[in-house]
Amino acid sequence: MPVPTSPLRPVASAAAQIRGDRAGSAADAAGTADDPASGPVTATASPAHTSAPDGAQRHNGRAQAQSADAATTAARRPASGTAPEGSLGLQFPDGFVWGAATSAYQVEGAAKEDGRGDSIWDTFSRTPGKVRNGDTGDVAADHYHRYIEDLDLMKALGLHSYRFSISWPRVLPDGAGEVNQRGLDFYRRLLTGLHERGIAPMATMFHWDLPQALQDIGGWESREVAYRFADYAEVVVNELGDLVPVWLTINEPKTVVQNGYLFGNHAPGFRNPEAAYLAAHHLLLGHGLAVQALRAAGAGSRVGPALNLHPCYPADDTPEARAAARLMDGYENRLYLDSIFLGSYPQDVLADLGESSRMVRAIADRDLEIISEPVDLLAVQYYCPYYVDSSGKKINKLPTSEAHWQQIYPDGMYDILTRITRDYGNIPLTVTENGIPTPDALDIDTDTVDDGGRITFLRDHFAAALRAIRDGVPLESYHVWSLLDNFEWDQGYEQRWGLVYVDYESQRRVLKHSARWYRDVIATNTV
Repeated sequence: MPVPTSPLRPVASAAAQIRGDRAGSAADAAGTADDPASGPVTATASPAHTSAPDGAQRHNGRAQAQSADAATTAARRPASGTAPEGSLGLQFPDGFVWGAATSAYQVEGAAKEDGRGDSIWDTFSRTPGKVRNGDTGDVAADHYHRYIEDLDLMKALGLHSYRFSISWPRVLPDGAGEVNQRGLDFYRRLLTGLHERGIAPMATMFHWDLPQALQDIGGWESREVAYRFADYAEVVVNELGDLVPVWLTINEPKTVVQNGYLFGNHAPGFRNPEAAYLAAHHLLLGHGLAVQALRAAGAGSRVGPALNLHPCYPADDTPEARAAARLMDGYENRLYLDSIFLGSYPQDVLADLGESSRMVRAIADRDLEIISEPVDLLAVQYYCPYYVDSSGKKINKLPTSEAHWQQIYPDGMYDILTRITRDYGNIPLTVTENGIPTPDALDIDTDTVDDGGRITFLRDHFAAALRAIRDGVPLESYHVWSLLDNFEWDQGYEQRWGLVYVDYESQRRVLKHSARWYRDVIATNTV
């Protein structure tokens, strides 16, 4: 299907940088990475929803003015079939799906436009002292206005799949009740654009941007919010389900629990262990109710949760460290995996919480039956392992990235993937986040970003994932975090995680070396 023209498409966008890489290679011109028909799209796009939003029309002049600044000089791409730079010579299975990921609050911007309501992250980020440098997601990477340019960039990179999230307060500004049609229309245009470019959408229903109106009635401490999430899921599935082959319910419930309710460095900013694990139960209940809503709607889509998982290793060989690591594994992994796939909470965690825990007292009849509603796949997000000493404290034993919490250990990817298959059966898996922040700086002379550390990180983690596949793990796809530099939660814009550099002042996109490298990984299916 041809790519529609748009007044917002820059004359020399980041996608044009890739086309420049390909100049002179006749073989590349026929490559499958640019053939929309070759993409694994499983739903039919509706051309009736391709008009630009009012907001995009208002920003047309600004995009045109910036287009001249977007021109860059790009290195020539290797000939078609050439292995990526630094290749290990490892071939992935035919049909393996490569993608990239973002989330709504981190990239969209347009926080006050087209009827969107406030989320808890709007409230949190606008509170002085909560986010580094006072940054907010009000503009972020301006994806709401620049989604066409970003779609063209995805196509030029050869992505097979794009994992993104839908903003709950953009669809239901008050969390429930009246639907904001302008919000739904944006996502239908985005989904249509993905299909037109041969890219399969993977849509997350909730990536932490709880409507503030629901926080005002108790947030995830309230059982009612789990049911409001199911209502929201029904809305988006009914309105957009014809274009979404894969739905993910809740992104990283553990991060909401720990960062939002234990440590207080994420929205809603609490430090209350009793509230934290009550919220965990309601997040998991919301997941199960959303799966039920999707099934009831008769959608043919696949559905599953997105869990961030950490292999937990004893820091030494003492019995105390081994026992502490086992309990840590309960809180980090089994609390979520056991409830979803086995229909029970781990007994060691329940015993540690105690019978008087608000979570334990909140578990009602049939709750675990709902939470363990059968799913079609599990989305795995792996960033690092944890080492646990005899006192139960996490310690660092390995080099870390710019994110102080991220110990770099590619073999942890192999360990967590094989452990899931060993303990929970042959549930199909997709990696929906894996990446690293690096000290990215734009070279003004070459207009490029040398992020060799990111290439090394991804190469080694890809290799670990392939080893797991060869050992029987049913891993179907891999999504790099992130497509774009973006708003990194309490770190604001200080850390850069993207394959694509975003100049936040001009919103110009510049391919990093890792983006060019990843393009060649995708084209050759080789690491």
